[in-house]
Amino acid sequence: MLALCFLLLLVTFRSIVIPVKAVLLNLLSVSAAYGLLVLVFQHRWAEGLLGFHSNGAITSWLPLFMFVILFGLSMDYHVFILSRIKELVDGGMPTEEAVTTGIKRTAGTVTSAAVVMVAVFAIFVTLRTLDIKQMGFGLAAAILIDATVVRGVLLPATMKLLGDWNWYLPRWLEWLPRLEADPERRERERFEGAPALEQ
Repeated sequence: MLALCFLLLLVTFRSIVIPVKAVLLNLLSVSAAYGLLVLVFQHRWAEGLLGFHSNGAITSWLPLFMFVILFGLSMDYHVFILSRIKELVDGGMPTEEAVTTGIKRTAGTVTSAAVVMVAVFAIFVTLRTLDIKQMGFGLAAAILIDATVVRGVLLPATMKLLGDWNWYLPRWLEWLPRLEADPERRERERFEGAPALEQ
């Protein structure tokens, strides 16, 4: 899954930095969710708050299940945000400005989707079955972390720090196909972003 993600982003954005960073951020998000899951359910940090009695373990199927679901969801966020930023860069906007504008334009959609998913998964935390409670808590916590700390802070911060290095592609990979954005849409956005002409 990690290799497929890397190859997909490599071809889509024609950059070797973007896929490496995406894989690392996604692993960070999943790892944070695993950590919270262990603290709450294995080390009994919230037995009274969540209304359960810990058996000192995480159910065996949950780590793999969470990894698949969370990796897919976080990649969805990641590609959505990066696509907007790349379109702006391709339109001639500097990388730092494109990151700021892209984050602003996608923040509402990403936040709304995250709120809905966190609310839905949080419902499972109210159930009595310990396995389902662990699943609901793990998914809700992971999406909350991913949409706020990872996509809202770490992604734009690293992109601004790297600047034009975000789009670095070694010469030996120049043979990769170039996937261009819709030219009509790009021209429309460029026209809408241009200052009005004085009458």
